Amino acid sequence: MSKDAPGVRYAEVDKETRATRVQAVIDLDGGERRDVSTGIPFFDHLLGQFAEVGQLDLGVVCEGDLLVDDHHSVEEVGTVLGRAIRLCLDDNTAIHTVAGNITPVDDALVTCALDLAGRGQLHWDVPFKRERIGTMATESVREFFRAVSAGGHITIHLRKMAGENDHHLCEALFKAFGFALHEATRRMERHSLSGLVKSKRD
Repeated sequence: MSKDAPGVRYAEVDKETRATRVQAVIDLDGGERRDVSTGIPFFDHLLGQFAEVGQLDLGVVCEGDLLVDDHHSVEEVGTVLGRAIRLCLDDNTAIHTVAGNITPVDDALVTCALDLAGRGQLHWDVPFKRERIGTMATESVREFFRAVSAGGHITIHLRKMAGENDHHLCEALFKAFGFALHEATRRMERHSLSGLVKSKRD
């Protein structure tokens, strides 16, 4: 199917700065293809889980200043993905817009709620015990979601409810965001909207 065909929610976004170069491709209605290479193995793992649970196709390539640290790479990937999500939804198709869930991964339990018609806000209550998982700083997880919210104009609420293992906690966060994004971007039938308006008037 052509990316220019009616109803296809697909976007490609490139961004280059002095510190990074990021290329991202996303198809909200794909669900089978994932090709992620950021130079940060744990981040690649998390993005892959986000895409799998979110039932979307995702391609990400990032060349960053990893000799310094992972901050710029993770942040810019978040910004580019946020922009790509926003571009996918530019056709004005009626969608649910708002979604939320409670997601477990072993001992970890998180809540995620988002509003795609929001103002680009991140509301975060997720403390970590470890400074790093693999080569990725745990503080960069917050920077990723902050950048997604700003780039996509998405209001995101993330909160830790339980958990001792920070690896599991990170997985729960990315899975929860994938679940919520999938639900929020589902198309609404026009007759369903009409019924909603009628019920409010009654």
